[in-house]
This record gives sequence, structure tokens and C-alpha cells, in this order.
Amino acid sequence: MASKILLISVFVIDLIAFALAVAAEQRRSTATVVQDKEMNYNYCVYDSDISTGYGVGALMLLMLGQVLITVASKCFCCGKPLSPGGSRAIALVLFITCWVFFFIAEVCLLAGSVRNAYHTKYRTIFGENPPSCQTVRKGVFAAGATFVFFTGIVSELYYFYFSRASDSFQSYGGAPDTGVGLGTFK
Repeated sequence: MASKILLISVFVIDLIAFALAVAAEQRRSTATVVQDKEMNYNYCVYDSDISTGYGVGALMLLMLGQVLITVASKCFCCGKPLSPGGSRAIALVLFITCWVFFFIAEVCLLAGSVRNAYHTKYRTIFGENPPSCQTVRKGVFAAGATFVFFTGIVSELYYFYFSRASDSFQSYGGAPDTGVGLGTFK
């Protein structure tokens, strides 16, 4: 049976990661071009940098949730064998899907956080083209939040089906598993 405490813990962690990713999208940096006091140069002024912290927080919490699920399921390949059938097949597909979604979410959150923390330091002479005030594109943190949501759902389903396949395993002859698989041959 799937551990309800683990499922609830991972759900709460993923929910907080999702909320942080959404907050990062809402609070991403913006920039304005300003002239210096002598009116010789134009330069960029950036507002709050809080979304970088939100993005990194979401990244770390998502990683924590993924590590908890992976450790609890012994990375799908280690530990006691799973019973053949639909639950094992579904668990395998969900395991792969979960890691793909996790990787995409982590890349989006990391790229958004790094780009949001980068502030250009260029100046241009007054009257020329204004400097390029680069900021994170709209939607990078939103894409990360979307894949955090997908990762949370798929990882919970993966752990449920993994537990179902793990709990229903019966060794040959109904004897306790001896580890070598020759327990019924006496």
C-alpha cells in the first residue's frame, strides 16, 4: 500500500513549489532606461529581484519532492521485484514521464532564475540608441510552474502504481523470497 504520509508530504512540497513558480512569474524583474544626472549616458535600472529567489526555491522544493519519491520507490529498479502486469507497466511509463517532466521543469526554473538575476551594466551615450535592458521572457517561469504541476501529478501516480505492483508480488510457490530464486527447488 502506498504510504499516505509520503504522498501527502510530496503533494504539499510540490504545491509550494508550484506556488513559488507562479509567484516568480508574477514578480519577474522589469527594467527601465534612465538618464544620468548630467544627461551624458543612458543606463538600465531594474526593479525587485525577488523572483530569482522564488524560482530557486521552487527548483529546490521540486527536487526535494522528486528525491523523496525516488528514494521511497528505490529508483524503480532496486529493491524487491515488482509483479508482472498492468501496474508495473503503468509505473514504468509514469516513472519515465515523471523524470522527463521534472527535467523540463528544472530547466525552465533554472533558466528563468539565472536570466532574471542577470542585469546588464551597459551604458550608451545620450542621444544614441537606448541600452538593451535584458529581462527574463514572459512565460519562462509559467512554463516551469506548468511542468512542476505535471511532475507532481505524475510522480504521485507513479508512486501509487509502483506500490500496487510492489505489494502484489508473490514469490514462486508462495514461499518467502530467498533472494536467489531457487527456494522451491529442494
